Amino acid sequence: MQKIVCVTFNPALDLSASLAQINLGQLNLVEHADLRAAGKGINVAKVLCGLGTKVSVTGFMGRDNTNLFDQLFESHCINNSFVLVDGPTRTNVKLLESDGRVSEINFPGMQVSSSDVAKLGQHLLSLAMTHDIFVIAGSLAPGLSPQQLSEWIQALGNLGKQVIFDSSGKALEIGLQAKPWLIKPNHHELAQLMGKNMDSVEQCLHAAKTIVGSGISNVVASMGEHGLIWVNQQQAFHAQPPKMKVVSTVGAGDTLVAGLCWALANNLPMLDALRSATALSAISVGQLGVNLAQKDHLKEIEALIKTSKLA
Repeated sequence: MQKIVCVTFNPALDLSASLAQINLGQLNLVEHADLRAAGKGINVAKVLCGLGTKVSVTGFMGRDNTNLFDQLFESHCINNSFVLVDGPTRTNVKLLESDGRVSEINFPGMQVSSSDVAKLGQHLLSLAMTHDIFVIAGSLAPGLSPQQLSEWIQALGNLGKQVIFDSSGKALEIGLQAKPWLIKPNHHELAQLMGKNMDSVEQCLHAAKTIVGSGISNVVASMGEHGLIWVNQQQAFHAQPPKMKVVSTVGAGDTLVAGLCWALANNLPMLDALRSATALSAISVGQLGVNLAQKDHLKEIEALIKTSKLA
């Protein structure tokens, strides 16, 4: 099996709070709360470990509050290779209402210095000597430029590494210039990239083909209730998951990325990989937190996924 690194430039402690309804400007009573170590690349690593895959994690982490991260990595047998920087890792807040609506309050994160950036750059090159697949996911820490990110993606690609890239905004726009092996935008991110709404499978397919035509090998686009598409130079597929009871969509995209990465590491054919990753993502919306609590139902959900080849 190929060896995997999950990169998180701006991790967070996620404080999730469940309540009946948010009443703005008033006192709100929380029914259940949970604080856990998170970050998109870390979430991907957690799911990969649940699938039986050994994985390393790296990025920037504040040295002031590493305890929950250390506990997570130890409990999941994740190889911790983060670069420690001054200050605390941020805390993000997720408010989950009983009707399924999720409101997120994300803080900017710790400032990283030019020496921190240089250290991580050298560290990535060192990891590239022993690893094959790099998952780069999430936002950038203040002090890390999209241009530097793009240079790292290009350097890893030049070394023959397969880079799976999942970000948004300027980081996604500039990162695309380095031609990562696979990107995973949702339809909102596709709309931002293309400058127009993405309201149908056909529109997303056209956008994905345009991006592939620019030199990106693979585009996997998530479209909410419309399912997923995977487009490369040779073919395009659509996967429609069954209707699931939605508890929380937090982490569904990270779970999808983990499924794609796991399939790649195990050399699954494209359609099988899409079906497996779609099933994992579908299962994830039925639970709180990023985990594989319902892993035993994976084959059952896979059998209910409808797939089709797109023109």
